[in-house]
Amino acid sequence: MKKRILLLATGGTIASLPTEEGLVPGLNGAALAQLLPAGALDYYEVCVRDILHLDSSNIQPEEWQTIARHIFDNRLDYDGIVITHGTDTMAYTASVLSFMLRGIAIPVVLTGAQLPMTHPLTDGLENLRTALAMAASGAAGVFLAFNRKVMLGCRAVKTRTTGFEAFESVNWPLAAAVDGNGLQVRPQAIPVGAGECVLREALCGKVFLIKLTPGLDPEVFDMLLQMHYRGIVIEAFGAGGLHFVRRDLTAKLHAAAQAGMSVVVCSQCLYEPSDFSLYQAGRKVLDQGVIPGRDMTTEAAVTKLMWVLGQTGDPVEIRDYFSRSLAGEVAL
Repeated sequence: MKKRILLLATGGTIASLPTEEGLVPGLNGAALAQLLPAGALDYYEVCVRDILHLDSSNIQPEEWQTIARHIFDNRLDYDGIVITHGTDTMAYTASVLSFMLRGIAIPVVLTGAQLPMTHPLTDGLENLRTALAMAASGAAGVFLAFNRKVMLGCRAVKTRTTGFEAFESVNWPLAAAVDGNGLQVRPQAIPVGAGECVLREALCGKVFLIKLTPGLDPEVFDMLLQMHYRGIVIEAFGAGGLHFVRRDLTAKLHAAAQAGMSVVVCSQCLYEPSDFSLYQAGRKVLDQGVIPGRDMTTEAAVTKLMWVLGQTGDPVEIRDYFSRSLAGEVAL
């Protein structure tokens, strides 16, 4: 029996057409499916729905909620779901869906392209075929398929602007890959689901991301407090250092924590975890009550904080959420 796959189209480069103003999403989901090679859909029963028609730069928390609702409402009627999406914010969407749809029992696979589907050299054909195969695999969770590789959604990071190998799985093995034997799923790289899936779509948009630079003025935190931001993610130096000589960031972090702001600190380095116990600069940060991001990607840290703050404002509960892995986003 053919696996039933739902294809949700949201726009992006894969669906774009050239215009005088540049590439603009112009193909609907049915048109994308029709561009697949003859026979590519013979293995699946595919239902196509258009839910958005956007460049992914315009996909924001409201769109994440729309996508999550469509997935949740259809999860019992299909064996898997594929989402076509622009590449620029795909890693953020994949991460936040991992939290909003914890425990989903079917594969949810995001994919897109670096060249539009109508381009003679498009990578979209292969990416969409890989996504369909993963959606039919029965492996539960949220994934991102690109360049014949499948990554855990909350571990994917876009690392190239034009190269076909646009995404990498950071600090986590691939969930699946295509080789001469077809799609090879790696169960050991897929976290076990946590109970029944319940849609928890509440998000807090008042989360700010700061990339630490030498000499950053600590008063930026005063500004963020005045703007009523509830959370900050800081990309610190190396294993987790922040400066405290002359411009004392640690004192401002303490004030921010006392004012009820949640501060998550991770590393600017793409690979390997942060470790705030290693250096004096890092230990001073821990003393101020900040939350270590460990080996989370920036995309996962930001979306997890947005999601957690949408669930609770209790500092103890917030810290508890960040002390454990919810969808494989952090190694314990």
